[in-house]
Amino acid sequence: MTVHNLYLFDRNGVCLHYSEWHRKKQAGIPKEEEYKLMYGMLFSIRSFVSKMSPLDIRYKLHYYETPTGIKVVMNTDLGVGPIRDVLHHIYSALYVELVVKNPLCPLGQTVQSELFRSRLDSYVRSLPFFSARAG
Repeated sequence: MTVHNLYLFDRNGVCLHYSEWHRKKQAGIPKEEEYKLMYGMLFSIRSFVSKMSPLDIRYKLHYYETPTGIKVVMNTDLGVGPIRDVLHHIYSALYVELVVKNPLCPLGQTVQSELFRSRLDSYVRSLPFFSARAG
């Protein structure tokens, strides 16, 4: 099992942070366009609460939205179970503590905090389903 990537969006669709770990295939488009497409897809399927399981899907999209409109999206392989607590931890213990409460981090803009990036990376790498051998 493994983690492929993670997006952090604000309520207006601005990609505040993006990380990737074991992403095998790139989209072949600029990152800004990829962010817009991912957010657009989230916006489009938000009304669907039930599972959608296309037969050819090869990843699982995990989604967590806060009351303030922050969206945390993590793509993993199919073997990863529910990770709501993981996404909540990323939001509350990392994003809120290291970005929102930091007066040097302007809200609504791309996160520039190296401390946030390094702690996020360490946390994701420590997860039991993160595998450095994914390939």
